[in-house]
Amino acid sequence: MTNGEIFRIALEQSAVDFGRSPEDFLSPENRITVSRKTEKARKYLDLPFACDMVSYGNNVVAQTSAELTEPVREYLAKYSAAHCFETPNIHVLDEMLSPFGLKVCFMAEYFLPDVEKMKVFPCEYETRLLDASAFRELYLPEWSNALCEKRRELDVLGVGAYDEGRLVGLAGCSADCETMYQIGIDVLPDYRRQGIASALTSRLADEVLKRGKVPFYCAAWCNLKSVRNAVKCGFRPAWVELTARDIEFVDKLNKELKSK
Repeated sequence: MTNGEIFRIALEQSAVDFGRSPEDFLSPENRITVSRKTEKARKYLDLPFACDMVSYGNNVVAQTSAELTEPVREYLAKYSAAHCFETPNIHVLDEMLSPFGLKVCFMAEYFLPDVEKMKVFPCEYETRLLDASAFRELYLPEWSNALCEKRRELDVLGVGAYDEGRLVGLAGCSADCETMYQIGIDVLPDYRRQGIASALTSRLADEVLKRGKVPFYCAAWCNLKSVRNAVKCGFRPAWVELTARDIEFVDKLNKELKSK
């Protein structure tokens, strides 16, 4: 699979998610559509969205509720594509969303593999390729990035690192859509900074590509450890995404995170 093919597959999936064409994400003009459920969208997307925006760098493609189409159009017209996803302009978006009972909730950067830069890194610990049957006892807090308890049926493949039989690192991937698998990684605190994350991530990305699927990687801008791991393993930034949710949902999420 070439880099061009990988990028095209990602564009085609974004087009499915947003009800647009792949070319819309490469246009110099912004695009807005009313959000609708679609069968082949990424499984974790809670469609329809009140407000969700994606940029591959050229423009912003947004999907919104019918009542938010014009307010979002006005917001996008004020700022460049990059500035729509950063402060202080996001505060303007939050103010605009507030009367509708919404606020910005999720912001992330997504990475695609550069097949010319990828390589599988060695690991000083034993590694094992795992299928879904091996995950049954692993839905624990320490593996919450590699596996998703709420969507167990999507977790299809993993690579574990073992120290004398004890699992110390785990990379897992979920079949979030037909053509693309998302990779997550966890390493126990005492085993970090030993190259385990890059060894497991790079091995799993290679295994996903061998199966004819596109591995992709998601990280918050501020999660530098995760971003560094992605870059080391040959992943490159591809698109950014911002999602607004109900204020009650955001406040509840903040309380849950504070209690952990």
